[in-house]
Order: sequence, then structure tokens, then C-alpha cells
Amino acid sequence: MSAVQKIAVVDPGSGNLASVLRALDRAAADRGVAIQASITRDAAEVLAADRIVLPGQGAFAACWAGLTALPGMVAALEKRVAGGTPLLGICVGMQVMAERGLEHGVTPGLGWIKGEIAPMDPRAADGGALPLPQMGWNSLDFTPGHALLAGIAPGEYGYFVHSYALSGGLAEETLATAEYGGPVVAIVGRGNVAGTQFHVEKSQTVGLRILGNFLGWQP
Repeated sequence: MSAVQKIAVVDPGSGNLASVLRALDRAAADRGVAIQASITRDAAEVLAADRIVLPGQGAFAACWAGLTALPGMVAALEKRVAGGTPLLGICVGMQVMAERGLEHGVTPGLGWIKGEIAPMDPRAADGGALPLPQMGWNSLDFTPGHALLAGIAPGEYGYFVHSYALSGGLAEETLATAEYGGPVVAIVGRGNVAGTQFHVEKSQTVGLRILGNFLGWQP
């Protein structure tokens, strides 16, 4: 790896990327590492990157359509992941790492994480429906140990905005959950790929710490 890490922030057309870049730059400064982060729709830049960030917001199907519309992008992502390059998915970017999504029909995903992205049906203690999307701050429940969660204590908060969540995933690929009418998968990980259902770029200290940990992650 070069002295300056090249970070490819993949643009599947779902927006919110400038804030991801700002958060990466802040996290790098906090950690004392040099990065060159850029938003890209070019598979060649992904193939040349030291680390990859896959953001996304909106609907699974739209994010997947945007990703597959970029020539060679899915193949480049699969090649880099197979070769051990660290990758972090954010929100819908995390969701498309699953096997499929059920939003606006059935849409295949990258299949890096077991399970599917299904509609939430959160219920209060009295059985009444909780509002969707889940929008706002929610605490994270996890057993410390994964490198991406170093320096974060269980009970600290991430910022969520979503109506769909991972269902049928594996316990060993679930790094953290949140509670919203039942447990909600908040962070997933397997090998050199990880993803957060919440927006790390909007999650202040916790989000910056996760991004900083990602920049130093050696899976």
C-alpha cells in the first residue's frame, strides 16, 4: 500500500457523497493518516484503490440499477473483494452486499453477506406499529472485538434512516444490532467487507471513529 491511501467512493447515483468525502477526510486527519479520497463511477479507479467505500441511499432496486449501469463496476468490486481489498458499505450500500432485496420487487445483490433486505414491521410493547422509516439516533448493541468498533462502547449511537433491513443473516456476520420494535441489524462484516445500516457520515463521533478504524483496518 502506498504512503497515501487511495480511497474510491463509488457513486451508484444515489447522492449524499460529498458528506461521505468530508467525513473520510476528517477521520483521516483524526487518525493521522494520509488519504486521497475521490468519488468515482470508473471501474478502473476501483481497481487501483487501496480501499473502497460503497455508499447508497433510497431504494435497493434503484441503487443496484445505478451500480450495474456503470461499465465493469460490479466485476471490479468482486475482483477487489476477492483479492482482499477492504470495503465498507454504507446504508443502501451495505444492503446491496446481501443476497437480494425485496424493495420494489426482487432484486439480486452482491451476495457477500447472507440474507435478504426485507421490509421492517416494528412493533411497540402494546403491539402497535412503530413509525417507518426508522429515522434518528439509535444505540448500538455489540460485543467488543471487531477492529471497526475499536474505541466505541456498546450503547453509543448511530444515525439511521431506513424502512428495510437485513433479514435471515448469519449471527457470525452480524457485528452490531439496534433495537426498534425488535433487533435490527446495524453492522455486518465478513472477511474484508463490512457495512453499516446507519449513516456513518452523519453519526458524528461514532461514525468518524468507524471510518478511522476502516482506514487502518487490516482484515
